[in-house]
Amino acid sequence: MSEEQRTLVTGGAGMIGQAVVRRLLADGRAVRVADQREAPAWMREHCEIERGDLRDRTLAERSSANVSHVIHLAAIVGGIGNFHRYPHTLLEANNALTAALVRGALAADVERFTYVSSSMVFERAFRFPTPESHLQECPPPHSAYGFSKLAGEVYCRAAYEEHGLRYTICRPFNAYGPGESPEQEPGIAHAVPDLIAKVLSGQRPLQIFGAGSQTRTLTHVADIAAGILAATFSPAGLGEDFNISAERELTVQQIATIIWRACGEDPSELAFEHVQSFPVDVQRRWPSVEKARTQLGWAAQVPLEEGIAETVAWLRERQGAQAR
Repeated sequence: MSEEQRTLVTGGAGMIGQAVVRRLLADGRAVRVADQREAPAWMREHCEIERGDLRDRTLAERSSANVSHVIHLAAIVGGIGNFHRYPHTLLEANNALTAALVRGALAADVERFTYVSSSMVFERAFRFPTPESHLQECPPPHSAYGFSKLAGEVYCRAAYEEHGLRYTICRPFNAYGPGESPEQEPGIAHAVPDLIAKVLSGQRPLQIFGAGSQTRTLTHVADIAAGILAATFSPAGLGEDFNISAERELTVQQIATIIWRACGEDPSELAFEHVQSFPVDVQRRWPSVEKARTQLGWAAQVPLEEGIAETVAWLRERQGAQAR
């Protein structure tokens, strides 16, 4: 396979990045990974690796050279606590990363630049299920993280209008699955690993942020990877934006109950402690995925209970390995 057919995955060592790289390799595509973090051994064996800070435009341009497609995942992400603790850090870093990678993609004249945005651009949505077109009327995010991801979308459209960048925008909703470990402080990582860690640690009653009536649409990382690739390599994805999500809307309390059962706990013993949430805590998140279904032929496949059980098993194994 020639270098011109190679795909660059920025942030490829992250949870979604690893799932994307695995799928690209399974499809027989050549892959280059660029990340500050060390790539796992399997990735170093099968991919080209560029390690460093992609805010450096020299590195961004070198990473983008001689590739046909760029899938831009590199960003500071995390849970709701992370958004509130480090707002300037993530706003500055995420915007600088996107600016550098867009420049690199333009210099390389890539066939497609796929920007992986976030459901947080719809932080203040008022239409449900939320279609992509709602972006035109939805108020901009209050959170610095949501604004940073929205700004990345604007970068793509501006680069198209001025320079002809061939782009696609994907917005994952509530990614979960093997690959993300919980942090010591609740809220820094995403809700699923946080809640699993609490249950496995024996926390009783189980702490959740706020009333627990907030809704989320959990989407397995394998489904997100499949959606990103469907959008990236489809002619129908050019110049378009897609919600990449499952369709099942659940409250945080319902999600916690599924996790409790997946950890092998007695449902009759589940009790919640409601702890104070954060100023920005999206109350409802339920996207429309009709556009991805009709234009890309893509839909999420992994049943939630199956995916949660897989994630519990992965975290148990990881904790056991760390304890040895």
